[in-house]
Amino acid sequence: MKTKTLSLLTLSALLLSTSALQAEFDNRVENTNFTLSQGSLDPNNSDGNFYNYDRFRFRSDYTNGDFFATFIGDGVNYLGRDYIQSPTFKFVQLPEADVPFQTQTEFQDYGEGSIYAKLYRFYGGYEDVDNRLVVGLQNITMGVGRFWNPTNLFNPRNTYAIEPDEVFGVAAVNYTRHINETSDVMMVASQKADHSFKYALSYKAFLEYGDFAINLVTSNETLMAGYEFEANLGDTGIEVRSEGAYIENTLKTLTAQEDRREFFQGILGADYGFINGITLTVEGFYSSETFSQGEIFINYDSEIASNLVFSNLYLGASVSYVFNLVLSGGIAYIESFNTQNSRFISPSLNYALNDYNTFDLGAMLYFGENSSEFGLAQDSLFLKYTLAF
Repeated sequence: MKTKTLSLLTLSALLLSTSALQAEFDNRVENTNFTLSQGSLDPNNSDGNFYNYDRFRFRSDYTNGDFFATFIGDGVNYLGRDYIQSPTFKFVQLPEADVPFQTQTEFQDYGEGSIYAKLYRFYGGYEDVDNRLVVGLQNITMGVGRFWNPTNLFNPRNTYAIEPDEVFGVAAVNYTRHINETSDVMMVASQKADHSFKYALSYKAFLEYGDFAINLVTSNETLMAGYEFEANLGDTGIEVRSEGAYIENTLKTLTAQEDRREFFQGILGADYGFINGITLTVEGFYSSETFSQGEIFINYDSEIASNLVFSNLYLGASVSYVFNLVLSGGIAYIESFNTQNSRFISPSLNYALNDYNTFDLGAMLYFGENSSEFGLAQDSLFLKYTLAF
């Protein structure tokens, strides 16, 4: 018989109700709509897929003195018969938050579309000058990389996605103690879908030349020891950063057995903002181990899924430019160095009509031989419209 325990979600709900009569609430509604044209891997579909993705998001922030709480819930709709019947959409439905409770409903198909609802974030906490405690479905911040975060085994960003920072939350207790003005320690305990726990410990301090942190993460299947470093390069205006992780993890294999893997991953990057409004970011990524496409696919739900890479070496660069108060643009480029190099390019243009309405026009383009990392991926074009109030 399974033992019933008080979930972290319940604890966050209790924090939300604390002194509710004296609380201040800030509510926000946001609707994000994508119209996409996407290539298809189906040889019988040479025209690709044209579909619409819409996310309605409600956010409520609560504050009362040193106490706070946040609720974010989404309603998601896909519209496009060919897309929702495609193999790509079947794969979109596979990933779920690695937490011990349901955060989303089942996909419900209707006519030419499919719809579902999800709990994106729900947490509460307490913060004063020396302490910060957060309990519930939340985002855990680790790492300094702009393209890759090898040390973040909780909420790593997906740099190849249209919205890289739209990631699953984790059910966790996150406590930060500010030791003094230049150093703090963070402790995390998160509960996974199988009710086991993953723990993290991070110590961060400002040294003579910049910020330095040591990160440790451990669970039943993973051990990670990492570091982060970020500093200004003298008076040049260049910000440099580095992040590295030694990882041990048990992965599933194509023969249905488990394999213990040990490897190192690290990034080295820099940012520079020019006075004419151009910002340049460069970042390199190294992994001592590579993984086959089959291994990456069958371990899509692994704690280190974002660390499973096809190549030993990657180089990323991005340039952004602010044309005026309402118009900005940029382009990101990633090269995968392998026996057959391939590349990912993503240009974008942003127009802010006013404080409530913004438009983004962009593309995700892939180049390389069919057997290369990006060679089989299909190009996408999109128009994004966001209404927020």
